[in-house]
Amino acid sequence: MGLAVGLSVGVAVGVGVVRFFVRALEGCAASTKATAHARDKMATDFRTTPPPYFLIPSFSSEKHAHPNFGREVGGLRGLPRYLHRDMPEAIEVRTRDGRALAATVAGPDNAMPLVFHHGTPASGLDHERFTKAVTDRGLRMVMYSRPGYASSTTRHGRTVADCADDVSSILDAIDADRFVTIGWSGGGPHALACSALLEERCAAASTIAGVAPYGVDGLDFLAGMAEENVEEFGAALQGEDTLVGFLSAFGAAFKNVQATDIVEAFGGLLPDVDKEHMTPEFAEYLARSIREGLAAGIDGWRDDDLAFTRDWGFSLSDVGRVAVWQGSEDKMVPFAHGRWLARAIPHAEANLLDGEGHLSIASGRFGEIVDALVALV
Repeated sequence: MGLAVGLSVGVAVGVGVVRFFVRALEGCAASTKATAHARDKMATDFRTTPPPYFLIPSFSSEKHAHPNFGREVGGLRGLPRYLHRDMPEAIEVRTRDGRALAATVAGPDNAMPLVFHHGTPASGLDHERFTKAVTDRGLRMVMYSRPGYASSTTRHGRTVADCADDVSSILDAIDADRFVTIGWSGGGPHALACSALLEERCAAASTIAGVAPYGVDGLDFLAGMAEENVEEFGAALQGEDTLVGFLSAFGAAFKNVQATDIVEAFGGLLPDVDKEHMTPEFAEYLARSIREGLAAGIDGWRDDDLAFTRDWGFSLSDVGRVAVWQGSEDKMVPFAHGRWLARAIPHAEANLLDGEGHLSIASGRFGEIVDALVALV
């Protein structure tokens, strides 16, 4: 009986131990399965859901990059879309005819874009202060380099109106529909083109020291310009070959321009008020934008000047809601240009300011200009 009891106890203990280890193994298997499931879910979430900003790594090389780094989506190539939130993102957009457009995007993906058209010559380089003024007001900043500038493919013989197709390609690539737009200096006519030709998408536009058309009644195009611009547009009016010769010589001072010598490079184009606004930060932005724009040559500059002095390809009577900003001291685009545009565009809101120059009006009033643009929507 003692043996029987011992055997019974031994068997009972043995069975209990076996059951214990079986349950332990089952628990380990379940835990492993749950861990694997959690790991797989975490990997899926990371691929599809933006991580917190503080978890976004700073990649030192491509092999360490996120799987979506550099991916192309619907004609757009750039960083993962969640990086659009805080930092400017350089992207490349393919147009319908296969050209490349270099652009920079910053701000919330679902916000209304503000498309910024740069001056001549320049590029779509992000300017932190301009971008902050836009994103602080709940908009999405979109800056792009026109064809022939920076890495945007040249479109020889383009008109001002042709920019509407390019802007449409950019908006389609970033999944945007309605937008507002600002054009500064040589960008002014292009903002007007978007308003006139993309009326279903463009809610409002602004021009800052924007050039007016050549050869129109009531405007002496060259009157009031500094000698440098009189020579430049005079060359454009003589034809492409003359203009190319002029820009090749004159542009040498700008191709490698630095912040420390940009005032000298502009020469007589800058009144005192513009020189006063040439802070080190603003000078660095202008110099970098011009260097980047001319890095591949003068194609963009050439095509801008020729487009300004020829038929723009649209009627100003078709321009929608627009604010025209112009300063009285401007020696690049004289005050008369802004005054003429304000009268010629049916729905224009005139902001013709005494004492402002070509640079000061943009540098000192950009936030105010964005506010006025939003009020037009």
